[in-house]
Amino acid sequence: MRILLITGPGGAGRTTVAAATAVAAARTGQRVLLLSQDPGDPLAALVGEPAGESVEAAPGLAAVPAGGVLVARVDSGEEFREELVALQERGSALLGMVGARPLGAEELTELPGAEQFALLRALRRAAAAPAADLVVVDLPPLHQAVATLALPAQLRRYLARLLPAERQAARALRPVLAQLAGVPMPAQWLYEAAARWDEELAAVQAVVEAAGTSLRIVAEPGPGADAALRTGLLGLALEQLPVGAIVANRMVPQGSPDPWLAGLAAQQEKYAAQWAGPASAGVVPAGDVPVLPLGHLGRDPSGPEDLTRLAGAEGLLPGASEARVRARSAWVVEDRLADDGVLVWVVPLPGAHKRDLDLVRRGDELLLAAGPYRRIVPLPSALRRCTVSGAALADGVLRIRFTPDPDLWPRRP
Repeated sequence: MRILLITGPGGAGRTTVAAATAVAAARTGQRVLLLSQDPGDPLAALVGEPAGESVEAAPGLAAVPAGGVLVARVDSGEEFREELVALQERGSALLGMVGARPLGAEELTELPGAEQFALLRALRRAAAAPAADLVVVDLPPLHQAVATLALPAQLRRYLARLLPAERQAARALRPVLAQLAGVPMPAQWLYEAAARWDEELAAVQAVVEAAGTSLRIVAEPGPGADAALRTGLLGLALEQLPVGAIVANRMVPQGSPDPWLAGLAAQQEKYAAQWAGPASAGVVPAGDVPVLPLGHLGRDPSGPEDLTRLAGAEGLLPGASEARVRARSAWVVEDRLADDGVLVWVVPLPGAHKRDLDLVRRGDELLLAAGPYRRIVPLPSALRRCTVSGAALADGVLRIRFTPDPDLWPRRP
């Protein structure tokens, strides 16, 4: 089972590329599931009318055959209603204690953020789909996609901090504590719900970080896309989510006698070459991330015929090289104790600027901020016995220096 996540700056054609990739894979005989959440349903104009009855691609995930591909659309509103009704039922005793009146499913409206949770749940279900060899996921635009992919790990940290599992051992004392405090203690169902949420989030996180999961970014080469790409890649680097490939979409053919088209083609070639060559060293590691050119049809793609033309582009199918790039790499701790008396934590942040960086040590964790993105990461065991003594950014790599704390560091004989 392979999973291909596709995102990109808004308006770059990521849904079209996702559909074309799915069709290209289906033409090789693979069983393909295309997962989308766009409420405007742009896939309908690309893959054509659904053929046949709806099938269950995975438990809780229905799909319809279209263009040789199973297409599943995530209904975040329905997902939100079902989850909230179920949560009310599990907490009915607590709600009754405080005199709350449960909400009915028909009066529930979707809240902001529900789309992210619904997409992550659908991704977890799709990963277990027995009827697919490849799952292509049409993610939201790049900035939202970074936040969505980072959400499982972030929420697991919140749950561990707010409802630590070790406190469940004290549940036998809650009736006594309730009498002493004069207020009800948290019910057992809350801890059980937290454990269930953590299990579900861990399953989604495992799918996102799996070696069989690849991430592609679709961008139309140009100055606007270049800026969005730099910001998005910085967020992905902070979350340690490598990019398997960049699809340079809507490339205009070279050699046009029209000055305007010739100028546009030259600009596109310039930025595509920057993303692919040594000039991209400040954005992505040169040579590690292939750039796949996808030609412009001269119009907005519409219908299976246009999709089939795009699906024939070279390199559109994910290859073995993407799987190797996708391997999640650890941030290395360099031992410079003998020479400089410090340990150095090496954090690759391509495209970062010093003015956009911030870091704060909090106990055994480090809060890292890069541009609009923030992440709290646990320190490796050796660094927990050290103090932060400085940091420097050079060539897209942040090096954080740690000096051993004499009171905590083992003394040498």
